[in-house]
Amino acid sequence: MAELIALYVCGLIALFAAVRTVIEPHPYRKLPYLNVMNFAIAGLIVLVLSHPLSILAAAAYFVGSTLEANAIASARAAVMGND
Repeated sequence: MAELIALYVCGLIALFAAVRTVIEPHPYRKLPYLNVMNFAIAGLIVLVLSHPLSILAAAAYFVGSTLEANAIASARAAVMGND
């Protein structure tokens, strides 16, 4: 029962962060929501998959998605300059 509650909480957080990422008009304000969504999805991977290697899959997903978000932010900052 506790696993289901944690699964639903992670799912709701991921859904909320995804919606906020889509509706946020300012591009730089989208990045924290994108990071929260990645945390929640990594948590969902661990909670849904019962295999011992699921923690490695979640860590790989989280590191990869964080690097991707940082690359997007760096590229956008280089193009737009300092605001």
